[in-house]
Amino acid sequence: MSGIENGTTKNPIALVIGATGGIGGEVARALRTGGWRVRGLARNPVEAAQRAGSVGKIEWVAGDAMREADVVAAAQGAAIIFHGANPPGYKNWRGLAIPMLRHSIAAARSSGARLIFPGNVYNFGPDAGEVVTEETPQNPMTRKGRVRVEMEAMLEAASSEGVRSMIIRAGDFFGPRQPASWFKNAMVKPGRNLRTVVYPGIPDVGHAWAYLPDLAATITRLAAQEASLPAFERFHFGGHWLSRGVEIATAVARVAGNPDMPIRSFPWALVYFGAPFSTFMREALEMRYLWQVPLRLDNTKLRSVIGEETHTPLDQAIHETLSAIGCLFAQANRSAREAVTRT
Repeated sequence: MSGIENGTTKNPIALVIGATGGIGGEVARALRTGGWRVRGLARNPVEAAQRAGSVGKIEWVAGDAMREADVVAAAQGAAIIFHGANPPGYKNWRGLAIPMLRHSIAAARSSGARLIFPGNVYNFGPDAGEVVTEETPQNPMTRKGRVRVEMEAMLEAASSEGVRSMIIRAGDFFGPRQPASWFKNAMVKPGRNLRTVVYPGIPDVGHAWAYLPDLAATITRLAAQEASLPAFERFHFGGHWLSRGVEIATAVARVAGNPDMPIRSFPWALVYFGAPFSTFMREALEMRYLWQVPLRLDNTKLRSVIGEETHTPLDQAIHETLSAIGCLFAQANRSAREAVTRT
């Protein structure tokens, strides 16, 4: 069996599918820090190396996640496969997501690697209740949610055929290198002075957030213990649970140095108007309920395996995120100009 067994295997190999993306890139960084050799699959390895930038030292292999033979070949010798592939946009989402996961399952079967899959809360409908465990019934009310349930069922079914896998579910992603997210694309404007912050949800309804460097570090800690886990496992990552969802916006204002910064509501009415003409807006509307009901991920099971999660304080996580996307830099320039004007 591949993997780290009793801590004796040195520099094991991890294949990361989607290493140029947000979650894949963070997991690649964390694995490298944890002593893993990281292998990335890319149609154009040279371009991928440039895009990955600070990830560094990835062993790039030419191949396409939509071709099973490429994924199987890339996984040879790997102890884990992290499946971070995410179809761009929302067009033909199922038509791309399902085959890519099927190919990673085939690669795990061939190599004996543990397949690690990042889950989300799309699987749960409003009936799930405020606190969601790994055993909570999954009754999705959206198309993407149903696809996510299908993908997780594929992994569970494969475990009866000897394919080992692990799902770690988290809330909304944010972080310094996340290419697209509600935080980056709706709440703030990258590279712009922060004059207002937008909050998409009901202010007093709780919301779950996952700071990607923390999530990636937690995945790396789980990967080091994967050989001792059952063939199929689910874990929930607690991350940053804000019982008043709007606290994420007040934290942005506080970190930006303007606690009185206006907090605006998200223009849902415009989304309804544009939905007939925009795939993105239709998909956003499908997921609106996640901003209207609380879904807190219970991480008791995860903590029983690794202890406390890796956890960056909220203000620090937001500071690192805002700095990376150019908001605090713009704010600092503005403050400097104002200081010069006053003198």
